[in-house]
Amino acid sequence: QVQLVESGGGSVQPGGSLRLSCAASGSIFNVLFMGWFRQAPGKQRELIAGITAAGHTNYAGSVEGRFTISRDNAQRSVHLQMNNLKPEDTAVYYCNQNVQTTVGSNGLDYWGKGTLVTVSS
Repeated sequence: QVQLVESGGGSVQPGGSLRLSCAASGSIFNVLFMGWFRQAPGKQRELIAGITAAGHTNYAGSVEGRFTISRDNAQRSVHLQMNNLKPEDTAVYYCNQNVQTTVGSNGLDYWGKGTLVTVSS
């Protein structure tokens, strides 16, 4: 089994910054993809930032230029630096990792429980 634990959510004023982190533990051979999703009230969960094992990143248009995703392969962790936060960034943020648990196995998706980010004055 693989467990993901997120940290770093909270409340911040518009224009502020937060840094989210997600650490994986358990039976992990390799992490193919790490990503951050978010779900705002009444909306579907959406991918906002992703990073491959090779370090290639992609961002949703709504966060590009403000958010930065990074990964630490040795620590099996992924981080999301969020700057210039806006009220519309308010959501529950979920960590996702696509994990190979053994050599040659298919990657499986694992999710954290989510951490709430509230941007309000």
